Amino acid sequence: TQSTWGRLSSFSSETMFAARQSVARAAMAAARVGGRRAASSAPAARSTSVVGDALGLAGCAVAGVAIAASGSVSASADVLHPPTYPWSHTGWFDKFDHAAIRRGHQVFQQVCSSCHGLERLAYRNLVGVAYTEEEAKAIAAAVQVEDGPNDAGEMFMRPGKLSDYIHSPYKNEQKARAANNGALPPDLSLIVKARHGGPDYIFALLTGYLDEPPAGVELGANMHANPYFPGMGIGMARALYDGGATYEDGTPATTSQMAKDVTVFLAWVAEPEADERKRMGVKALVTLGLLAGATFYWKRLKWSLLKSRHILRK
Repeated sequence: TQSTWGRLSSFSSETMFAARQSVARAAMAAARVGGRRAASSAPAARSTSVVGDALGLAGCAVAGVAIAASGSVSASADVLHPPTYPWSHTGWFDKFDHAAIRRGHQVFQQVCSSCHGLERLAYRNLVGVAYTEEEAKAIAAAVQVEDGPNDAGEMFMRPGKLSDYIHSPYKNEQKARAANNGALPPDLSLIVKARHGGPDYIFALLTGYLDEPPAGVELGANMHANPYFPGMGIGMARALYDGGATYEDGTPATTSQMAKDVTVFLAWVAEPEADERKRMGVKALVTLGLLAGATFYWKRLKWSLLKSRHILRK
């Protein structure tokens, strides 16, 4: 599995160029078809001519939109679209791998939490999914949380509780930018839903860092080369290295393994109700199927006498 994810983490930009060329060819074909229809309708009646002109204009409009889109893609041609990875939780009847969620939280806790937070996730949400209640309480208690005010009107620090949320390590945006050379680390609660490509993009971004930018690409100060990020320059340095985290279950902490696990964890954080929603969907479909069968039988039973009767006139 590790070798499969390692191979999939490398991707070529040829797919992106081929897709752009296909769009352009389809647009030009639509324009030619519209033009031929408009020309062939010239000898016909006036109404037919109007339809032909409309088709020709529609073809030109499609070509214009495709050219504009192609130009916008060309302007960001250094962005590499992530490939599609075989996630185990994206199917209609698939569910999250809870062992991967647990390992992903360990990667987040040991690597990502130094810059990012999970403002929408409380420690209690981990109970029954990745940890037992006692384990989640121990994880929360290991974090100091600001609370208050107390009776003296002052804020104080206390050990975390299950009801606490996983906040950013920075008190405000200014401190976050000052500690990261002007870049603002985003909250990761909904990052999988907020990025085009979802988990594919997150995994490709984490494993797609380059040692040096490609020839002809100039990066700004304190920027790092990553072809999956717009502009190829990203303020976040590479965070995952082989052995960069320690798994409790003894799984080798390779770069691709850590990227996969933390991506599964973030996908669950973005949709913690996904498994329950799928189960409810299956129950609803089964119930609707039974009701549809009963309704069909009742309809046939009630209407069979009416449809089979004969009316005789004397």
